[in-house]
Amino acid sequence: MSGRVGFCCSRVKLFKLIAHRWAAIFIAFGAALAGCHNSKPAPMDPVERGRVLYATNCAVCHNPNPNLPGSLGPPIAGSPRALVEARVLHAAYPPGYKPKRTSHVMQPLPWLAPNIDQITAFLDAAAREHGIPAHR
Repeated sequence: MSGRVGFCCSRVKLFKLIAHRWAAIFIAFGAALAGCHNSKPAPMDPVERGRVLYATNCAVCHNPNPNLPGSLGPPIAGSPRALVEARVLHAAYPPGYKPKRTSHVMQPLPWLAPNIDQITAFLDAAAREHGIPAHR
């Protein structure tokens, strides 16, 4: 009989061990979910949002650093808003503007229309960091 009692105690210990581990998992999971409740990422300031948009949509052709020339596009740090808007939305130039390059490779990026101010804010900040006067 004593062998049977030992087997029973081993099963109880195993059950308690498993129960405690599952309880710990559920508590950790619940705590993680509680931390996510109604949480929103902190809003980005216009310069940071512009940096993300530039890195995602522009850097591949211009340069990750908008103060430097890129493989296809010229340096654009400090570009005036009118130029950014005309180039990004219409692949055109504002009246009277003389392009830095004669290539016409850039395509319009109309999905960026609501973000022209943020992109321009980033380009202005990048210019100021390198002592280049920003245009508005």
